[in-house]
Formats: sequence, structure tokens, C-alpha cells
Amino acid sequence: MPVPSSLTGAAYAAAPDRLTRAVRALSLFCGYVAAALVAFAVVVVCQMVFVRFVLNQSTIWQTDLITYCITAATFIGSPYVLLTRGHVNVNVLPLHLSPRKRYALALFASITSAAFCAVMTVMTFLFWKEAWDKSWVSDTMWRARLWIPYSSMPIGLGLLTLQYVTDIVRLAAGRDAPFDLPVGEDAAAAAARAAKAELAE
Repeated sequence: MPVPSSLTGAAYAAAPDRLTRAVRALSLFCGYVAAALVAFAVVVVCQMVFVRFVLNQSTIWQTDLITYCITAATFIGSPYVLLTRGHVNVNVLPLHLSPRKRYALALFASITSAAFCAVMTVMTFLFWKEAWDKSWVSDTMWRARLWIPYSSMPIGLGLLTLQYVTDIVRLAAGRDAPFDLPVGEDAAAAAARAAKAELAE
């Protein structure tokens, strides 16, 4: 039985929203994981200080674990940063472009960024696989298996690529404004009003 064209069109229209909800939930989860890793690293730092300066004992695994936790938090937390637009964003050029040129620039920037992240995902996966195949361990007394911390690189970059793809789909479908700037009015004036409102608070 053929599907009515109206239902098919509605399904296509809802697809970006379903994709956004799924990826948004995944990116949000990544943010919680990154925060937990940072908090855990802080606890380990406190434990290391207590062991070294109160108990006067040597530490073996703490420094390595702290480094791995912070590094993993950086990569795994990157999709959440993109989701919340927490990265450094310079809108000098988009503010002075017409809506059509602003859209083209946003699309170009997002596609380029997604392609870069996709390439880095592949490269870091190969790096992780080499560590797995050759059973690499750290050159410290702890002798940590490096495939464990290295896995955060392809996982984080892969999810970051997925978040970029979602942003591209929503931008192409008209769900999001380019660079989150208002459409239909002078963007520079709107940004100036928003900045003044933030300063007034």
C-alpha cells in the first residue's frame, strides 16, 4: 500500500528533529561524563597530596591517572561544548554579511569542521588500534595499558563529528539560524543590544 505523500513529507520534516534529540541526548551525556572525569581527577589530586605530604609515601599511579582523566574529559566533552556553543566564537564577519552569504559561510564552516573531525577520528582510531594490537603500556612505574586512555580520542572526535553533522542537517533544513544570529534584521544591531542587555544584568 503506497504511503500518502503528505505523511511522507511529514516524516522527512520530522527527521531532523528526531536526529537532533538523539544526538543532543548523547552530547549531553558526554558532558556529564567529562564533568565526572574532571571531578574524579580532583579527588585523585587531593588523595595524592595527602599521601605524599601527610603520609610521606611515594605515589605511583596518581599522576598518570590525572593526566588521562583530563585528556579524556577534553575529547569526550567536545560534543557537549559544540552543543552549548561553549567554544570561542568570533562573529565579526558573519555580523556584516547578508543572510544568504551568512548561510553559505555557516554551511561551509560546519562542513569543513565536520570533515576535519572525521579525518581526525579515523587517524586517532588507527593510533588506538596500534596501541591495542601492540599492547602498549606507559613508560612509568604504573605500566598502564594505553589503549584505555587512547580510546577517548576516537570516541570524542567521532561524537563531535556526529554533532557537526546534526548541526549541518538542522542548518540545511532551516531549523537553526546561521551562527545563531537573528534573521530578518540587522544582525550587528541585534548583537549589540544583546551585549548591552548582558552588561546591564
